[in-house]
Amino acid sequence: MRKNVVIAGGTGFIGRYFQKKFLERGYKVTIISRQSPHVSWDRDNDIVQSLEGADMLINLAGKSVDCCYNEKNKAEIFRSRTETTEILGNALLQCQDPPPLWINSSTATIYRHAEDRPMTESEGDIGTGFSAEVAKEWEKAFFSFSLPATRQAALRIAIVLGPDGGVMTPYKNLVRFGLGGVQGPGNQRFSWIHVEDLFRVILFLNEEKELRGVFNCSAPNPVTNREFMAQLRDVMNRKIGLPTPKWMLEAGAVIIKTETELVLKSRWVIPERLEKAGFVFQYDTLEKAFGQILVK
Repeated sequence: MRKNVVIAGGTGFIGRYFQKKFLERGYKVTIISRQSPHVSWDRDNDIVQSLEGADMLINLAGKSVDCCYNEKNKAEIFRSRTETTEILGNALLQCQDPPPLWINSSTATIYRHAEDRPMTESEGDIGTGFSAEVAKEWEKAFFSFSLPATRQAALRIAIVLGPDGGVMTPYKNLVRFGLGGVQGPGNQRFSWIHVEDLFRVILFLNEEKELRGVFNCSAPNPVTNREFMAQLRDVMNRKIGLPTPKWMLEAGAVIIKTETELVLKSRWVIPERLEKAGFVFQYDTLEKAFGQILVK
């Protein structure tokens, strides 16, 4: 019998990677999206039908945070996460044979700016401000559903690195054009995970039937911004990289319509629960990750 996975919001960088990997493993993959020809968010009955008998539901839906945080965009960032989560939860309640596992995206940005110590699921301090509030409401919407036949896991995902898109494209361009120095102070922590390990986390949670709740999805060896940029310059064989001070980042962010928080916030996140459960990262160091992504 063919395995079946449903990926909501599956048309982005991570979703495309997941779809490819699941298809390689013999899964039938159904995508829920606002883009044709996928199952539409506006057709509740189709969503219920797609979930009937599925092995797992993975929700990646949400407007990109790589935008200006004006009131319109902030409202859409909130809505696109909480509303889609509620649509899926209500659809699962209508299923006769719901998937036994529902994995929902969250974000490592739920934790505070941390340069003093790492944030774990048990000892991490939840932050304040817009990004943390989005994450809190997102998880609140997810865990508001009581689903006796479906296990729930929220993934607090760090910055995802991988080939063919994602954040690596702008970072490589910075280095290529001589701007690959530190951004801001350079001491801010950069927590990351290779997209392949994120996929492997999904498979691990599917196999380990007792695991549920919140999981930090971040490689066990975060680096500083200074270390990240130095290693990237080294792999790309660029000896010089001009630094970008905070004032320049703020000016540039206005021009390219994004937020400096994406670069300046110190994300120091450790995958305590995954490691305690026995998950082993294939790409546990940045050197290994860059070796796969950048070295041919």
